[in-house]
Order: sequence, then C-alpha cells, then structure tokens
Amino acid sequence: MKRVLLAAALALTASTAGTAHASVLTPTPETSPSPEATMPETSPAPEDTAPEVSPSPDETTPGATASPFGPGCAAMESNLAGIADKPAGTALSEVSELSTLSDAVKKAGLEEKLNSAKDITIFAPENKAFDAIPKETRDKLMADKDQLAKAINYHVVEGKKAPADLAGATLKTMQGAELTVKGSGEDLTINGAKIVCGDVHTSNAVVYVVDKVLMPQ
Repeated sequence: MKRVLLAAALALTASTAGTAHASVLTPTPETSPSPEATMPETSPAPEDTAPEVSPSPDETTPGATASPFGPGCAAMESNLAGIADKPAGTALSEVSELSTLSDAVKKAGLEEKLNSAKDITIFAPENKAFDAIPKETRDKLMADKDQLAKAINYHVVEGKKAPADLAGATLKTMQGAELTVKGSGEDLTINGAKIVCGDVHTSNAVVYVVDKVLMPQ
C-alpha cells in the first residue's frame, strides 16, 4: 500500500514539474506595439497679403495740375505745352497770343522780376485786349516806363490762385490796388474781364489770359 501511494506521489510531482517547466520555456507572446498616432502635416498658412489699393480719383500725383480751361485754350495749346517749366516772364514771351504783353513787360523792365518772383498769379491780357485800346492811348502807355510798370503790376497778385481761390475774391495787386472777382468755377470775371484761357501753369506762376487790359481805378 505504501508503495502505491509513493508511486502516485512521484507521478503527481513529475506532472507538476513538467507543467511548470513547459510554462517557463513557452514565451509569453509579445504584444505588438500600437502604431504611433501620426498627425498629418499641417501646411503653413498662406501669408496675409494686403490687396493693393488703387489711388482714389480725388488723389492727385504730386506736382500734377488741372488742365487749362476757357474758349481760347485750343488756339494756345501748342504754346502752353512748353511753358510749364519756364519762369513767368520767359513763359509770356513764348505764347504768341501774349506777345504784346510780353513786349510791355520788357519795356517796363519787369521780365526779371516776374522770373524771380515766388508763387504769383498773372491776369494776362491777350493781344486783342491791347488792340482794343485806342492806338494813341496805347502808344502813350507803352512809351511811359513808370506808368507801364504800374499797369502791369496791377495784373499780378501774390500766391498761385486756383479757380476755387478766386471765386468771389477781392485781390490785392502788386501795384497796391485791388481786383474784384465775380462768379465761380470756370465762369469768372476779373474787374469785368472774361477769362480766355485760365489755370495755365508756369514754374512759378498761374496765368489767366483775359480779354481786357485791367486799368487801376
């Protein structure tokens, strides 16, 4: 009986040892690592670019000026194109419709004064305006340097005057007396003289060609 129990005990021990040995030898299956979560590459945001803003129609290029206006501008167009960079005294001599005024300026000794003046406005009588003065009176005026200088200075005011500056204005001339402007916009008269071609620019002046010679009151 003891032998039977001993044999059974040995058999059980051997069975347990074999199971344990098998357990040790059999590797535990490795757990596959979970795939790394990969974030999709984010494309860089496009740079914010401000749209180019076109200048508004009201904005003007520095140095730019409005076109001359008036019924006589077309006849003077070829002359006016070349005087924008000329000083006033020289510019007058290059406009054929102002040749009598230019001659008067030279006789009065005022060409250099007009050339060197800083920012002036000239109300320039066209040739027809001088022709409207009786010849005897005109010849007498042209022969008197002092009176001629006063007459010419009566046509000049300080500052470059745009049409908007002239509307309804009373202007003090370089001669000392005043000019009265009536009307507005492009419909202006200066002491009753109508504008033949206005807002003409030289390098140092704005010229308004008028249809009458302005005489001091």
